[in-house]
Amino acid sequence: MANQEKSDPSRQRAEDSRPGGTIEFQRSIAYHLEASAVIAGGVNSNVRLGGTPLCFARASGSKLFDLDGNEYVDYALGMGPAILGHAPTQVVQAVRDSLDDGQLYAGQHPSELALAQLLQAHVPSAELVRIGLTGSEMVQAALRVARAYTGRTHFVKFEGQYHGWFDNVLVNTSGPANDPAGPLPFPIHCQTAGQSLAAVSETYVLPWNDAVGITDFLDRQGSQVAAIITEPMMCNTGAILPRPGYLQTLRSLCDEHGIVLIFDEVITGYRLGLGGAQVRFGVKPDLSIFGKALGGGFPVAALAGRADIMSLFANGLVNHSGTYNSNTVSLAAAIATLEQLAAGNGSAYTKIESTGEQLIEGIRQIASRRSTNLKVIGCAAVFHTLFTDQSETFDYATHNLADAVRQKMLIDALLLRGIRPTSRGTWFVSTAHTAADVERTLAAVDATLASRL
Repeated sequence: MANQEKSDPSRQRAEDSRPGGTIEFQRSIAYHLEASAVIAGGVNSNVRLGGTPLCFARASGSKLFDLDGNEYVDYALGMGPAILGHAPTQVVQAVRDSLDDGQLYAGQHPSELALAQLLQAHVPSAELVRIGLTGSEMVQAALRVARAYTGRTHFVKFEGQYHGWFDNVLVNTSGPANDPAGPLPFPIHCQTAGQSLAAVSETYVLPWNDAVGITDFLDRQGSQVAAIITEPMMCNTGAILPRPGYLQTLRSLCDEHGIVLIFDEVITGYRLGLGGAQVRFGVKPDLSIFGKALGGGFPVAALAGRADIMSLFANGLVNHSGTYNSNTVSLAAAIATLEQLAAGNGSAYTKIESTGEQLIEGIRQIASRRSTNLKVIGCAAVFHTLFTDQSETFDYATHNLADAVRQKMLIDALLLRGIRPTSRGTWFVSTAHTAADVERTLAAVDATLASRL
């Protein structure tokens, strides 16, 4: 771990993975002090509070570069969106080409249709599409239209799953886990001061990957439930795959009880394949939310789903609005990103799968050789490291049994060696990651674990 230099308290140094090298954060720390006098907390998202206050100067391909000139192999990828790496040539060029034609028309334009048609071509459930700007926004649109369609008020979300920062969904995403054997639904745990208690009065929270629990709950209270919203693979808490048959159970239960099934594919959409998690796992939701990788690093999101539900936007009964929805810059980026992902019969995904599998297998082999309980869960495109003695991590409660202190130590130590996963230990893989990146990453993991972490 880095120690403060006694001669300069604003300077941090640590041994880098390169022989004789050091990483210094002096300029980043100076920037953070200056920014904190103007920007609340020195950051513009609370996810970025705490930890080493890095300030980045540029990014290219698989690399990030900070103000001090340090280079990092980046597995945060903007928290997932940069699936083609940073500043991908074709996407940047498409955006450049769009700029001279204007950015906002307050009206329709052909790029809207082009993107919607791509979504429809890739995603079997996408009968009609609405385009927005953020995943948080489109989650609210999905819940609103589900309430209107069913005439019901409540919805089910799952413990440990994140669906944006709005009051009605920002519950039970962190903090102590509930007892899965206890009564359902779980008690509501708000996540921020100032959160509206009225907003969460229609929110039910259940354990994920528990087919018996959701079945029993809906048998009792299904007539109140307008929607079930779920990440088809948990990516905000670990990278937890659905148990075999679990998503199919949700599908059949929603059919039985007249409930709208919503897949939050903000992370999994276009990361697990052109059709997202719903194609990978073979389950067709009623509504799907896409973001992050959809724009290749530019802000764009989409809600897609059944025509009979989505038509409630079309007839004006349900409102969904936004000044920046379908701005030309974001749409140019999204179209170019999807074209690149689809090119060569999906060769981009072949590369991501190969790179991710090498990383996962390499980390597992190192952990075994170093006799540590470091585990890797997830899949090649997005995986998670954690220190645990559990034989299976399948929900929020089992994830919470992992050693969070050692996890933070691992992430901090890797950062000082020029390797940057997300702060929570999730790793995103892009087409820009190279064999040299894998070699450098595994060397850093080995050196870190060798230090008896």
